[in-house]
Amino acid sequence: MAEVEVKEQSGKGGKVRSKKQPPHVDLTPMVDLAFLLITFFMLVTTFNKPNVMDLGLPAKPKENQAKPDTEIKLSNSISIIIGKDNRIFYHQQDQTGLNDGNMLETTLDREGIRQIIQQAKANAEDQSKFTVIIKPTDEALYKNFVDMLDEMAITKSEQYGITDIRPWEQAIYDKKVGNAATATQPAEGQQ
Repeated sequence: MAEVEVKEQSGKGGKVRSKKQPPHVDLTPMVDLAFLLITFFMLVTTFNKPNVMDLGLPAKPKENQAKPDTEIKLSNSISIIIGKDNRIFYHQQDQTGLNDGNMLETTLDREGIRQIIQQAKANAEDQSKFTVIIKPTDEALYKNFVDMLDEMAITKSEQYGITDIRPWEQAIYDKKVGNAATATQPAEGQQ
C-alpha cells in the first residue's frame, strides 16, 4: 500500500526536517504469495498410494462344476493358533488327540514358526498338498496375523487357510494361557 507523508510546517522558518519514523514493511503481497504457493503445492503433489497385501484367492467355481474334496489329512497339515500377547501355538492333532501337552508354543521368527512350518512340510506325507491352517483367536493382534501371512510367503506355503479356532482347541488354548474363567465355561455349539 502506498502511503502519503504529510510534512508538518512549524511556525519557524528555515530547514524543515521530517520526523524519522521506523521503517514500515507492508506484508500484504507476502500473504498473497504464501497462499498462491500453498495452492500450487496442493494441486501438484501426488498422494501416497495405500500399501495393500495381495491375497491370492481362488477363482469362483462354476455352478455345474463339482466341488473338490476339502478334507485335509493331519499328516499333510499344521494348525497354527495366534494368541494374545504375541503367543503362537501349533499342533498336528485332531479333536481326540489334542491335549495341553501336544499343543506347543513357539515364537514368530525364523527360529520359531518358520522352522516349524518347514519341518512339518518336509515331514508331510504329500508335500504338494501340505496345508497350513491359521486360526487367530479373539485376543490376537492384527500385526501378528499379517506377520503370519508374511511367513506363508517366506516359506513358500502356497496352500493355507484362515479359519476360526474350534471350541475344543479353544479349551486347550485357554488352559495353556491361563484363562481359567473361560476354560471352565462350555462354548456355544461345542462339538
